[in-house]
Amino acid sequence: MIGIYVHVPFCLRKCPYCAFYSVKFDEVTAQRYTEAVCRNIEVYAGRGITADTLYFGGGTPSLLTAEQTGSIVEKCRQVFLLDAAEITLEANPCTVDENKLNALRQVGVNRLSFGIQSADNSRLGFLGRLHDYETAVSAVETAAKVGFDNISGDIMLGAAGEDCGSIRETVRSLCSLPLKHISAYMLKIEEGTPFDNDKVKSMTADDDLMSDLYLAAVDELESHGFRQYEISNFALEGYQSRHNNKYWLGEEYLGFGAAAHSFFGGKRSCCPSDVQRFIESPVQPCEVTEESPDAAEEYILLGLRLSKGISLDRIEELFSADAAARLLRLAETYSKYGLVVVCDGVISLTTKGFLVSNSIISELIDAVQ
Repeated sequence: MIGIYVHVPFCLRKCPYCAFYSVKFDEVTAQRYTEAVCRNIEVYAGRGITADTLYFGGGTPSLLTAEQTGSIVEKCRQVFLLDAAEITLEANPCTVDENKLNALRQVGVNRLSFGIQSADNSRLGFLGRLHDYETAVSAVETAAKVGFDNISGDIMLGAAGEDCGSIRETVRSLCSLPLKHISAYMLKIEEGTPFDNDKVKSMTADDDLMSDLYLAAVDELESHGFRQYEISNFALEGYQSRHNNKYWLGEEYLGFGAAAHSFFGGKRSCCPSDVQRFIESPVQPCEVTEESPDAAEEYILLGLRLSKGISLDRIEELFSADAAARLLRLAETYSKYGLVVVCDGVISLTTKGFLVSNSIISELIDAVQ
């Protein structure tokens, strides 16, 4: 079964570090956008395609009303069945209250992902967030109160003034909440964002500090039972994100909405980042980004993001026995530096290895060519 992704590109105010496509929220446009999403989902009716995950990402999906969210969920049920599906909605803590959370649960949302970012209000202010930590705590606790069992929270590493002590405190604070999943992302200054200036860059973590913050966060999360299963993702037993795992396992997914990406029918494609064009088009525009992705190369590229790593037997199937042997030799070299683990025919990156994953993965891919 495939995954369904719906991009909701509306924000009350854009965070200064964010490079994702979004536009300022207004109720009329949001309603027209919802109708366009449903219209595009209907295109796939009768094709026998089934899905077991639905993910509302953004932007700020929680700006949609529960009724609008529910209409999209219902359309997906009609077209894709959504058999025993995980249905996730990303939420800004300041955009929900008990009534809305209860209504979201009633229309079928069963997993929430809150953009908490920090337990320190000064860092939330630096990051341009609209909520304080007390609001985030209230949102998570209220969600649990109305019956949400599967709740995730995001942490941002490297904001101004962050040190290992403060990041451990943020982790401990989040672990005391009824969360089952935590994502920890390293702050990256993206070109063209308001943060893209020398003053901000001097205030945020440099590479060495960022490495220390990441290792401290991983250690603290592990000590509270949140097991790392991907570079930036941690979960209690049984609460890994089923939808996001589809990306890393190379499974198919369909994306709907402006700036949404898809991997379907052996091709990777995206809808242009243009809300009005999406709304006004009878069928959403589609730009093919990869006509024929290299499944073998992607197995290494995506698989090594996961803690469970990649199988040498599978490498031999996809490439050759010689390629698997070359990969093993290089992996064993990295293992001497504590960056890679080779065990029972499986190659995986260590926590330290994740910090330099791009270069390691690139060299491992070169080794099998």
